[in-house]
Amino acid sequence: VQVMETSKKKLGADHLDTLASMNNLAYTQRSLGREVEAISLMRECVQLGQQRFRPNHPNLLSSSAALAQWDAEHAVANLDIVQLHAN
Repeated sequence: VQVMETSKKKLGADHLDTLASMNNLAYTQRSLGREVEAISLMRECVQLGQQRFRPNHPNLLSSSAALAQWDAEHAVANLDIVQLHAN
C-alpha cells in the first residue's frame, strides 16, 4: 500500500509505475482472500489506465482481463450463495 501511495504522490495516479503498483497490490489482496478490495482496486486501475493509455496497451489489456475474470468469479460465487439460500 505504501509503495502505491508514494507513487501516486510523486508520479501521479495514472503513471505507468503507479498503475503497476496498483495492479500488484490488487493481486496481493486477492491472494489474501480480500476479493472485494482486490476487485475495487483493479477497477480503479483499469479506469485510470483507460484515461491514460491507448485501448490496446498491454498493461491495460492485462488488467482489464483480470478484472473481467474476477468480476465473473465473484458473480458466480454470489449466485451460488443466493441459490443455496433459496432452497
